[in-house]
Amino acid sequence: MAKRTKCIEKRIALLNATLHLVNNNGFHDAPMSKIAKMADVSPATIYIYFENKQDLINKLYLETKASFSKYAFKDYLTSLSVETGFELIWRNIAYFKLNQVEEANFLSQCDNISTMVDEKSRQEGLKNLQPLLDLWERGQKEGIIKPISPYLLYAYAIYPLAFLMKMQHRNDFELSEDNLTEAFESAWNAIKI
Repeated sequence: MAKRTKCIEKRIALLNATLHLVNNNGFHDAPMSKIAKMADVSPATIYIYFENKQDLINKLYLETKASFSKYAFKDYLTSLSVETGFELIWRNIAYFKLNQVEEANFLSQCDNISTMVDEKSRQEGLKNLQPLLDLWERGQKEGIIKPISPYLLYAYAIYPLAFLMKMQHRNDFELSEDNLTEAFESAWNAIKI
């Protein structure tokens, strides 16, 4: 195995261990020693790839956010109507949360714990949502989307997916295709004029 491949594998192992530990133990109960042990590397190895725990978390956040963005905007074209474009993006986000559960949980924690990711990384991560923000802005200019803050649009249209995923994870609710369709219609009705 080439040295470069080993380096990439160690970095990925560190990121995966961090993702797992933060999701299961929380940010503060995921010390570097546990991360190193779970990744099967020496604690000193972490510092070859990351400056400190904050740098590790920030990089994990940015890489996970980029992966989320790639998934969310798959097949999206700016030429789509506002409603069609939003439905495509919304469903992609739903499928990401259903299929990439660990990553979705991590991003949710990052959104809810203000100290977990530094402000610079949080602002950088927001750039990944730009196509959705642009779509909403176009919808507002066309008189289709309510003229309210993008934070409110996100809170009413996208954030409820996190709740539904949590209910499914607990086996309290099943996100069948019919339920996804109803959830989308509710999201659309919440933001359209």
